[in-house]
Amino acid sequence: MDITAYTPRLPQPGETLFGHSFITVPGGKGANQAVAAARLGAPTKMTGRVGDDGFGEEVLRAITANGVDMQAVAIDAEHDTALAMIAVDDTAQNAIIVISGANMALDDSDVQRCLPHLDQAHVLLLQLEVPLEANLAVARAAQDRNVKVILDPAPATALPAEMYALADVITPSEIEAAMLLGYEVTPLNALAAARELCDRGADAAIVKLGERGVFYFSEAGEGTQASFEVEAVDTVAAGDAFNGGLAVALAEGRSFPEAVRWASATGAIAVTRPGAAPAMPHRHEVEALLARAEKK
Repeated sequence: MDITAYTPRLPQPGETLFGHSFITVPGGKGANQAVAAARLGAPTKMTGRVGDDGFGEEVLRAITANGVDMQAVAIDAEHDTALAMIAVDDTAQNAIIVISGANMALDDSDVQRCLPHLDQAHVLLLQLEVPLEANLAVARAAQDRNVKVILDPAPATALPAEMYALADVITPSEIEAAMLLGYEVTPLNALAAARELCDRGADAAIVKLGERGVFYFSEAGEGTQASFEVEAVDTVAAGDAFNGGLAVALAEGRSFPEAVRWASATGAIAVTRPGAAPAMPHRHEVEALLARAEKK
């Protein structure tokens, strides 16, 4: 669950600020990406855990209402539903604190519950808000079934070589790429950063720099995708929208550059509205933005 406060600016250490407003809405990287994929028209299933609490009930109800199959999401009586406390300033920048709760309790039982769904899947979306061991196990199973693996390395942490090797696509933001690689990532070196992530084992890498665009490298080539011109309100779930759009585009057989463009449009629309999962765009909105961009 996301509790988001809107403030004039992000507070300094020890500072108290008056905010404009707040919202409480379902979120979490996995849930956001699942909602994005479902709203874009892809049959979408999610595996995970929520706590046996009011937040858990609300998350299950809300994400299901968006067309996501939540039957493989377990209710954990021993851990609380994961919570994100978010501050968003007047420039749409944000700071987030995550309390993982039931998310970090995933174990082999959750992996086993996920496996039957991989038999019908085209793409598997992974994030680092669950134990790395669970991600590795599910990614191995996906690879065995020729299911494409997209890894969102967030919150960023050191990754073993096997995780890179199992990723068909890795999609860090500039901050996450910097944490993975150990140096600042800018538009001047973002392509080199994407290439280095592939050198570590990923088949393709996409480095997201927000309004400064997207930089990608793959076996088929490298390139950039400029950001779409929109008025940003809340950037919290932009990366999740991007990944959901990327997954759907690749599942539909689009070329890699085309999939990156589709994903960028999905992310662009998400920043024009507040909240996380509720900000995910519908397919007709993405198609309309792409059509308008083509006319310019």
